[in-house]
Amino acid sequence: MALRWRRTHLGSEADRATFRTLHTASLASTSLREGLTAASATSSVKHLRALLGTPAVALTDAAEMLAWDGSSDQHARHSAVLAAPTVESGMTRVANHGEFDCDLLNCEIRQAVISPLVVEGHTVGTLQTFTDAATAALARACDEVAGWVSTQLELAELDASRTRLMEAEVRALRAQISPHFIYNSLGAIASFVRTDPDRARELLLEFADFTRYSFRRHGEFTTLAEELKSIERYLLLEQARFGDRLSVTLQIAPEVLPVTIPFLCLQPLVENAVRHGLAQQGDGHITIVASDDGRTCTIEIEDNGAGEEPERVRRALAGDAELDSHGLGNVDVRLRSAFGDDHGLVVETAPGAGTKVIVQVPKFAPGCTHDPPNLHSAPANLHLGSPG
Repeated sequence: MALRWRRTHLGSEADRATFRTLHTASLASTSLREGLTAASATSSVKHLRALLGTPAVALTDAAEMLAWDGSSDQHARHSAVLAAPTVESGMTRVANHGEFDCDLLNCEIRQAVISPLVVEGHTVGTLQTFTDAATAALARACDEVAGWVSTQLELAELDASRTRLMEAEVRALRAQISPHFIYNSLGAIASFVRTDPDRARELLLEFADFTRYSFRRHGEFTTLAEELKSIERYLLLEQARFGDRLSVTLQIAPEVLPVTIPFLCLQPLVENAVRHGLAQQGDGHITIVASDDGRTCTIEIEDNGAGEEPERVRRALAGDAELDSHGLGNVDVRLRSAFGDDHGLVVETAPGAGTKVIVQVPKFAPGCTHDPPNLHSAPANLHLGSPG
């Protein structure tokens, strides 16, 4: 059975405020990669407040306020006191006005959501969102933004490591997500900040989940279900950017969802399909099929794009770095290393004929055994159903 989801049209990206927000977003990410300092907090806090859409936002470390942005700055002096319980417990909480009272009769700040910033299991600071009424949706949005900030701080810790192993891990993590995708995703989110704040918050939560999954540090393997959930978030963000130009069909056999695959082995293939599918004039369509073939699971990712010369693909898979800017060779090597030479990538393509990439993995390889996430919460314009 196919489920069709409604699209929402993008707002105008020509709006000057949108571009200012996008510029701040790129600066915020760069600054946070330097760690949690007064300078990085000052560069980041304006962008965080724009995404959350609240009167004021503060960033603190474990002991003191680092930066404040917004109105009612008489409450900035309360930030360190408000941070203490969250730093101690590691839990998000809502503070009422009695904890940060002021002398202004018409103060618009009545509540604050305080979320922890966690690096390597330790609470190193807080993200504080000040508002007139702390709704459940705002509390979750604040928590997710804090999670994304924590991810950037975690990467800053990785960058600071001097060991070869940690340096290699950082390079591998950075290679997984295109900087252009991050920049463009933040641009799409920013375009909704004023026109549709609820949509902007929803997209921000998807972006936070996507980056958290992509930058996670534990385990070389994942389940097909987990990888597909991350891919769905990626496609949702791309559809927010491209709108009607990009459509996607998923056909996933439920029995293959627990199959073990190398972490982030499908996402680069989907990113390639999106690029190729939108490389020509007109609409791009991506089809992702995962089927049960007895002892193996077959995954096909196909686009209707411009296609490629087969020789160039062969050389990319053989390790030609100049022709493999999107990591196909890396995915091929990882699959062969995990499952044997019979399980490398198979690519069917020709100029003007689109591209299909086929992956076959054993169904019963040891790996993750926990329940897969619900794949029915799909991005807009995805069609979900069993193959056939």
